[in-house]
Amino acid sequence: MKVLVVGGAGYIGSITNSELKKANFETVVFDSLENGHKWAIKNTKLIRGNLLNIDEIKNALKSEKPDGVIHFAAYIEAGESMIDPAKYYRNNIIGSLNLLDAMVQTNANNLVFSSTAAVYGNPKRIPIAEKSPKKPTNCYGETKLAVEKMIKWFHKIHNINYVTLRYFNASGATIDGSLGEAHQPESHIIPIFLTHILQERDFAIFGDDYNTPDGTCVRDYIHVNDLASAHILALKALLSKQNRKINTVYNVGTGKGYSNKEIAEKIIHITKTKNSYQIEPRRSGDPDELVANSNKIKQVLNWSPKHSDLETIITTAFRWHNKYNTA
Repeated sequence: MKVLVVGGAGYIGSITNSELKKANFETVVFDSLENGHKWAIKNTKLIRGNLLNIDEIKNALKSEKPDGVIHFAAYIEAGESMIDPAKYYRNNIIGSLNLLDAMVQTNANNLVFSSTAAVYGNPKRIPIAEKSPKKPTNCYGETKLAVEKMIKWFHKIHNINYVTLRYFNASGATIDGSLGEAHQPESHIIPIFLTHILQERDFAIFGDDYNTPDGTCVRDYIHVNDLASAHILALKALLSKQNRKINTVYNVGTGKGYSNKEIAEKIIHITKTKNSYQIEPRRSGDPDELVANSNKIKQVLNWSPKHSDLETIITTAFRWHNKYNTA
């Protein structure tokens, strides 16, 4: 079975691509390499292209004839989306619309979509179930929610089958140490803290006035290998036409939340650093607490996290960043 991994040279895409190959899928990556890395997809065919050019993605689908498509390609920084919303609406929504349009034109009809917990905004209940109200607090979450809605209509009108995965905070590096996060600049809390520690610098926590026990944001951290396994299970359900499992949305998280202060203290403990952190003003658009109820994906797709304890997440990430920043 052949899979087109759109945005497959990025952090989650490249690791999912690697796990797909281990599971004996043939993969082709479609990526602009704006934020992705060619070194992250060794021994994988790369089609360099941009979703904003519909002919490029249409030609890729036409030439490769994939059995399934996994769509990772998006701008993902919530803070930046509140400074430059047009960049996010243009890339995330128009790019995704072009992909869907191209899939219709080339008779590609199986899609796994990479969505986000940011669609929920500030939830009234924790943990968050899939049916919880969707009220994004930033433009990034708004664009992902818009794409989710587009996909539903393309399913109803054009019979594109889909699974949407709303995942929480992707984190960690591969267990074998071969791949990890390499954003430039980095904006996720664990790699930022670790990079500062490797550079022997103090780091910052943004805001301690949130409605949480210690005043800092609380997030549900999911190891990237566990996230990759969720994509593969979703893809297998699509390809085997297991109708009760597809054309739906799943949360992917652990159900356990950690505050930014707890993350900082755990990182300080694991790395044995002498560096510390300061509190700085909060960023625009950050919800107080995002923790998943993932019962649905556990029960329906038989998924469970194997590597998402905080010790494994931080240890694998630290090993990766030590290697990556030294290289």
